[in-house]
Parts: sequence; C-alpha cells; structure tokens
Amino acid sequence: MRDTYETPFNSRYASKEMQYLHSPDFKFKTWRKLWIALAESEKELGLNITDDQIAELKAHADDINYDVAQQREKECRHDVMSHVYAYGVQCPNAKPIIHLGATSCYVGDNTDLIIMRESLRLVEKKIASVIEVLADFADKYKKLPCLAFTHFQPAQPTTVGKRASLWIMDLLLDLKAVENAEKTMLLLGSKGTTGTQASFLDLFDSDCDKVRQLDKKIAEKMDFPGVLPVSGQTYTRKIDFNVLAVLSGVAQSAAKFSNDIRLLQHLKEIEEPFEKNQIGSSAMAYKRNPMRCERIAGLARYVMCDNLNPAVTAATQWFERTLDDSANRRVSIAEAFLAVDGILNLYLNVADGLVVYDKMIEQHLIKELPFMATENIMMEAVKKGADRQVLHEKIRVHSMEAGKIVKNGGENDLAGRIAGDPAFMITKDEILAVLKPENYIGMADVQVDDFIKNEVAPVIEKYGKIRMGAEITV
Repeated sequence: MRDTYETPFNSRYASKEMQYLHSPDFKFKTWRKLWIALAESEKELGLNITDDQIAELKAHADDINYDVAQQREKECRHDVMSHVYAYGVQCPNAKPIIHLGATSCYVGDNTDLIIMRESLRLVEKKIASVIEVLADFADKYKKLPCLAFTHFQPAQPTTVGKRASLWIMDLLLDLKAVENAEKTMLLLGSKGTTGTQASFLDLFDSDCDKVRQLDKKIAEKMDFPGVLPVSGQTYTRKIDFNVLAVLSGVAQSAAKFSNDIRLLQHLKEIEEPFEKNQIGSSAMAYKRNPMRCERIAGLARYVMCDNLNPAVTAATQWFERTLDDSANRRVSIAEAFLAVDGILNLYLNVADGLVVYDKMIEQHLIKELPFMATENIMMEAVKKGADRQVLHEKIRVHSMEAGKIVKNGGENDLAGRIAGDPAFMITKDEILAVLKPENYIGMADVQVDDFIKNEVAPVIEKYGKIRMGAEITV
C-alpha cells in the first residue's frame, strides 16, 4: 500500500529477524505460550485442569484465528479479552480455564519482557559480529602509522589499527551492558490486578506457598531465572529505561565510529564502501558522500533521544498502575530496538568494506612529522650538552614560523630551521634520520596485539565467529 504511512524502520533499516520479534504474530503467539504455562502450572499445583484441556491449548498455540480476535475487539474494545475469546473459540474444552486468575498485564507485560530479552540477544550477536570485523581490520593495520588528532588538530602519531581498537573498546563495553541486561531480566510472573496476587491466593485456598510456586513454575517454563519479587499490576518501568539506556550506549558508540569515518573520508584517508553504480549526489556526479555513516549518525541520534521516553514514563507512573504508559511504550521500545538493529546492520556493512588509502595517510603524516619529532630532536641535542629550556623556546618559535609557511601552501621547513640553529648542535641528516613514522607510534601495534588477544578473542570465541551478514536495502 502506497497511500498510508509506512515506517522506515520496516522498509529501510531493520532486519526481518528484528521486525519479527516486534510483530503482532510473535506477540500473540507468546500470549498463548504464557496462557499454556499458566494453565500447566495451576494444574501442577492442584487446580482442576485436565490434560485434555492443556493438550487442546497446545494444539492451537500457533494457529491464531486473527479474524475472530479482530471482530471481537471491535465489540469489546479490549485486546486481551478479544484474544481470550478467540482462543476459547478454538479450544471450547479449555475455554473455562484460559487466563484463570490473571489480569491483562500477565500476558502484556510478561510478553514485553520476553520480546526485550530476545531482542537483546539479537543485538548481542550483531555487536559481536561488528567486533569480529573490526578486530580483523585492527590487526591488519596495527603497524600503519597515521596522524592522531586531539581537538581535530594533528597530534602525536598513532596507527590505523590502534584507532580501530578504540571503536572496539566502546563496543566491548556495550556488549557487556547488553549481556547483563539480557541475563538479569526477570519475568513479571503472576502478580494479579494490583500486585498482591489476591486472585491466585483465592484460587489456591489461601495457600501462600502455592502462590509462590506458581510464579516460580511460570518463570521456569518461560526460561527465566526468576520473577520480580514485588510489583504493582505492571513491572516497574525502570526496566524499560535500563534497557533503552543500554541501547542508547550502542547508538553512542556507533555514532562515534561513523563520525570518525566521515572526518577521515573528508581527509581522503579512509572511506566507507561505495557501490559500483552508487550515486553520491544528485547534482555533483563526482562526489562520494559517506551516506551510510551519516545514516548511522541520524539513527543513533533518534535512539539517544528516545531514551527520554521510558525515563519520563517511569517517573510519572501513578501508584500500582496507570495506562498512560501503554501508547508510548508501544512505539518507543519497539522503535529503539528496530533503530539499533538498523544501526548495527550499517555498522557491520561499513566496517567490513572500509577502504584505506595508505599513500594519503603517509602524505599527511610526513607533512606534520617534523613537528611531532621536535621532542626527540631536543633530547638528542640535550645529550650533546644543549640547554633543554633554551631549546624548548627556540622550537616554539621555529614551529610557529614553519607552521605559517605550511598554512600558506609551502613545504614544512622546520627540520632545516633547526639544523641551521647552532644552539641545537645537530645536522639536517641527523634530523632526517629521526623522521621515520614508525619511530613515533609508541606501543600502538603492541597494544593492538594485547587487546585482541586478551579482550577481543574471548568474545569472538564465545559467539563462535558468527560474523552475521548485514541487511542493507538502500
């Protein structure tokens, strides 16, 4: 349909796998799994529920009669009860025990938690894939000297690979945060209308232990480590904030990477991949714009701003339950995951196709290297008996003059200026012998080796060198 709004998250950015996790089909099938888990647990704890009723529920767990549910919702204006009705139509024998003792949040909130957990697992795999790709890149270019930048001004050299390790470091922190959010997530369980479990206590004839066991059994059947110890009708919306804060972290890391590549592409040192028939500009046919990195930056901005939604929602909940969270959460949580999924697809695609221009990198470095070498030159002069403090002032003056020449299009003559100053007691040949880029990268290559071995390799091994493909549609 082209006459109604279509979310770009579906048509342009998010993968089919992430889209499915946030689809109505996954949601409603999860509702039915929860109703089955509830009925099974209640039966195991002594309620009058038969094996035939359970079997009937399981037989129709996946073939949802959406038409019946939709028609019923038009009449009753309640999504949960319309699906209880539709399930009952398919399962007439089990109809009396569907949703027994539960409130809407039993299926709604528990499903939301399940969706977030599964979505986090997908995010984990994609982050690990990006890390693996960047690790190969870092290892390949760990010895390639390049200008580093502080304040986006030329600074002491680093290597292309070492810079990539900084991108990886951010992602490792994100991965730990995502893993923690996923592994520590608890189910709401069966808490009832205001969180007191009163309806379940009534069902089990005031047996508190059975009510406790019901929570535990449902958690086990849904493969969760446990349930929240206390809640109102809903789980605390702080969980939503915590999850989206983690996603915001992923977005921040990706944006940092994308901005670095955009700047490097301006310098003509490193470019994002560019397809054979790709058009860079509608007017300027020669252009190769960093469009994918710009898209990462744009989506990341959305996710970081979106994190404000659950913060406000958590802050403004009234007592045990208010419904003003619902409409916001339907949009903000799903779109955060869809956006991050799109970001990671793009990140993986760009990282796996980076184009490095060695000669341009070397050219930029050589132009600035005399400035970088001044400390080494000064130390050599001091060894011959020169005064360090005097030389420091002279280097400052000579550097400023040489800088003026460079900024006006001339060649850097700092080496010649220093060689011509008798205070340094050093020849131009001695200076030129010092001006080798590899002499100024410190432990950059060693750091990359250690980092990959000690920090990155275990992650790649843990996730089994999955290297997922990137779904890029535009």
